[in-house]
Amino acid sequence: MAMKLVDINRVTAMLLRPGTTWKMIDGEFTKPVDLYKKWILPLAAIGPVCSTISMVIFGQRVPFTSLTTRVEMTTIVTRGVTAYVLALLAIFVLAQVINVLAPTFDSHRNDVQALKAAAYSSTPMWLGGVFALIPQLWPVGLLFSLYSLFLLYLGLPVVMKVPNHQAAGYTAVALIVALVEMLLVGAITS
Repeated sequence: MAMKLVDINRVTAMLLRPGTTWKMIDGEFTKPVDLYKKWILPLAAIGPVCSTISMVIFGQRVPFTSLTTRVEMTTIVTRGVTAYVLALLAIFVLAQVINVLAPTFDSHRNDVQALKAAAYSSTPMWLGGVFALIPQLWPVGLLFSLYSLFLLYLGLPVVMKVPNHQAAGYTAVALIVALVEMLLVGAITS
């Protein structure tokens, strides 16, 4: 029997039923290495792979115009690899920030729960990477990224056990960090 890389049912549930899905995720025992192998590594590759394919086919878009320019293959591959590494690094950093902030908001530090929050909330952003295949569809990918921020807002209080009176502040700080990361990764890979 072949091993599934990503549980499609979980992806669907995360997108369409995040409230109940976060509660299930909260109660699951997960090893970080399994979360990386079965969720983070394959899903984080979608955007970089699609962007690389797009650049090979269409070239690079010249900012603020509808023009494109051809790019050398080594540059294209380098950008793809860099984007993938930065996507993985961003999840790690976001999980660390979520974990470090926990005591500030009357919660307990928990590396695995923080990684769950960072990884599962990033699902739409990673899936939205498929829209990089066609350069004109980048706004749709941006909407998926915004949905990731909403999922973090929903999931953070559940998986990190933040008291209700602290949940809004904790989520706001984590959302700011996540948004800054998205902007930095986007700027660097552009």
